[in-house]
Amino acid sequence: MPEKPELRLGFIPLTDCCVMIAAKELGYFEKYGLNVTLSKEASWANIRDKVCVGALDGAHMLAGMPIATTLGLGFSKKHLVTAFSMDLNGNAITISNNLYERLLDIDDSIQTSSVRTAHALKQLIDSDKAAGKAPLTFAMVYPFSNHNYEIRYWMASAGINPDQDVRLMVIPPQYMVENLRTGHIDGYCVGEPWNAQAVSESVGKTLITGYEIWNNSPEKVFGVTQAWANKYPKTHIALLKALIETARWIDKPENRSTVANMISRPEYIGVTADVIKMSMTGTYQYKTSANPVPLPDFNVFYRYLANFPWRSHAVWIISQMVRWGQLEEPVHFKQIAEKVYRPDIYRQAAEELGLSSPAMEYKSEGTHSAAWQLKDNAHTFDMGADKFLDGMVYDPEQVIDYIRSFPIKNLKIDIEQLTKTNSG
Repeated sequence: MPEKPELRLGFIPLTDCCVMIAAKELGYFEKYGLNVTLSKEASWANIRDKVCVGALDGAHMLAGMPIATTLGLGFSKKHLVTAFSMDLNGNAITISNNLYERLLDIDDSIQTSSVRTAHALKQLIDSDKAAGKAPLTFAMVYPFSNHNYEIRYWMASAGINPDQDVRLMVIPPQYMVENLRTGHIDGYCVGEPWNAQAVSESVGKTLITGYEIWNNSPEKVFGVTQAWANKYPKTHIALLKALIETARWIDKPENRSTVANMISRPEYIGVTADVIKMSMTGTYQYKTSANPVPLPDFNVFYRYLANFPWRSHAVWIISQMVRWGQLEEPVHFKQIAEKVYRPDIYRQAAEELGLSSPAMEYKSEGTHSAAWQLKDNAHTFDMGADKFLDGMVYDPEQVIDYIRSFPIKNLKIDIEQLTKTNSG
């Protein structure tokens, strides 16, 4: 039996909070002896702070949040851990109608080639700069989020320096559409349904999805403090079992419409189910005037070992913190990854469910443009594509060289000192 059956868990109104919502609505939490109250929070900073002070037992978190908080980046320092990845993919970059028309004038191939979008933006930025115009303003949801790293990666792939050529600001997900409508921002990177909502209301157009920037990238995790995990190990395992079972149920195509209806309610996301279904049911609509196109892996909740907390994902996130000057002191990548990401706890929960888990905890990314199989000891796992839009290959064993190879970076750490820190 769990040591603490009464729990309060936080979430942000996004499509991928569905794992927690469905675990409650479908009785999976109850199945494992848990009485969970879900708390809809206003921002990722609220989530972070309430988990740190114990006002929440755990929460829906950005994949980089437990790492940043453990490192003391931002306003809080607390050792957080995650033993469960909620999903892969789920984000997109959406811009105002006006900016879209300006990009079309430069390169009309952006209508059919998402890879061209950043290059068109680069030309427009250079033209505006030469004319003495103010830089464009883009938003993302949190400094230590994959949204921030994705929009930066996308821009940098075309030679745009996101710290010099544009303005980047933080806006909570649910306020993105209104800020785009009023002209406070020119574009944003956010999770669904807030891209689909802009398209549905003809407020903006989506240029590129997170999946197209990095196929099957990590997105959200379930996070708790290390102290909480130590105090309530049976409760933690019970939570993980409920979340794993729920994620497996959600990932079946025949259940997606049910989930969309469930999370559309005002106490959860509060937008129409039709908007949520635009991405949740295997299709994606980039603009109001276009038909939805197949994108079956836009939301992945269980397939491809989506719930396994890969320590190599943590190392990639830390590499982006280094790349963009968020870290000013050298850190040991693997030591931090192993402190925060806990596949050992995940394996215990999965084993109790009779599910196989990989023995390995690190993998490279960028070498597979289609489905592939991961062979690990006696097990074979079906995996999805993992390509980056610029063709780069990420090897966690060569992360220093990976950082060196970036064409645009704003390092505050001496790379030689970083090499020494990570040697041996």
